[in-house]
Amino acid sequence: MPRRPQPSSYRPATTILALGDAFYDPVEPALFPQTILRFRNQRWAEAVGLGVLDAAGWTGHFGRFSALPGSLKQPLALRYHGHQFRVYNPDIGDGRGFLFAQLRDGDDRLLDLGTKGSGTTPYSRFGDGRLTLKGGVREVLATEMLEALGVETSKSFSLIETGEALERNDEPSPTRASVLVRLQHSHIRIGTFQRLAFLEQADEMRLLVDYCLDHYHGGAGGEDPALRLLERVVDAAARLAACYVAAGFVHGVLNSDNIAITAESFDYGPWRFTPTWDGYFTAAYFDQSRLYAFGRQPEAIHWNLVQLARALSLIADIETLAPALDAFPRIFQSALADAMFARLGIHRSEPERDRDFLLALEGALAKQTVQLDRFFFDWRGGWKRGPSPADEAYRDEAFQKVIRLMRLYDAVPGATRHAYWADREPCSMHIDEVEAIWRRIDEADDWSAFDAKIAKVRRMGEAMHSGGA
Repeated sequence: MPRRPQPSSYRPATTILALGDAFYDPVEPALFPQTILRFRNQRWAEAVGLGVLDAAGWTGHFGRFSALPGSLKQPLALRYHGHQFRVYNPDIGDGRGFLFAQLRDGDDRLLDLGTKGSGTTPYSRFGDGRLTLKGGVREVLATEMLEALGVETSKSFSLIETGEALERNDEPSPTRASVLVRLQHSHIRIGTFQRLAFLEQADEMRLLVDYCLDHYHGGAGGEDPALRLLERVVDAAARLAACYVAAGFVHGVLNSDNIAITAESFDYGPWRFTPTWDGYFTAAYFDQSRLYAFGRQPEAIHWNLVQLARALSLIADIETLAPALDAFPRIFQSALADAMFARLGIHRSEPERDRDFLLALEGALAKQTVQLDRFFFDWRGGWKRGPSPADEAYRDEAFQKVIRLMRLYDAVPGATRHAYWADREPCSMHIDEVEAIWRRIDEADDWSAFDAKIAKVRRMGEAMHSGGA
């Protein structure tokens, strides 16, 4: 279960510098005409000791990028390669963002503050290094919803409008610009390892493996560090894939440069939440082959883990690494059961009973007669809370079977304690809602719907995580 933010003191870090300058390039942030604060994540600011910043201090650090005391003196554009839609690309890296600062939370976790839309870098190619305001708004909404649903995700920390007009081919232009700051455990990616393998830099690969074990996956040292790292990343990534499915989320661009070594979801572009259980539902209009469709996301993540193993084979025997990859399906299936039962707010039972229930549930949802948010809302806490089995939406025999099986399960104590569960409608984040929020911002600079949606999402998150679920 993702961590809930807890207030902490400010604890800066510069740990990334231990890797050396072969892993990054110092860069300068863009100078923006304006810095208009549009979103400030106060609860996560307090969790890293930055909640005390006043408005000027906030925009100075996250709009002008003046260095945080004791952290990195200059932003760093991280170097990486990656497969993009299964085609290897050695010409990428942080092209419109950089690592701005590192710091620790109250649990001593090393965290990154990274940017999106902060200007050009050596890896910008032909891009302008900017982020549209619409893109920033969409990323805030995605991360807030995923966090509420229990998915390990980056946190949108700050969104500042920059006063620039951008030209884009895929949306009406000119359009407003922004700079986003995200908080996450690490910005090191599978593509970071792929770059070292491509360049045959074995010493740097060993250094990176030890760094990631030490700071993200339980400590370096011992035998077969590459295997231990792969095992931990496979475990975390399988759980992420399961959480995507239970949340009905489609990332849209699951390239290997978008998979963090901590398996924390991040970098949201053409994301969507599928309205119904539709394995073919695709987020990106340019994903013509449906490579990253809703039902193919576990496969996509597993494929990226294979690329990590291939990169690690620079310093380890590939046969030794293979069993870690083979464990993915088993971990995913177990994690999917955990995630689905958690969203329903009911306890798991014997494995065979759980398997039969989940197969029946998937079969019923696949008929696409009920929206996912509606189903999980209606049946939170199991059959004792749910609507009448005679309710028109659930009269189908497939759902009747699900209801019969659900009677065998007990609710998690407090699963429906929160007042949210008495609402008439579930909180959702479908594309029409997102577009409506943006229209009000774009046409009238009206942020009320954006603020209201975040409040509703956080209320749902409180309801999801109150009690014992």
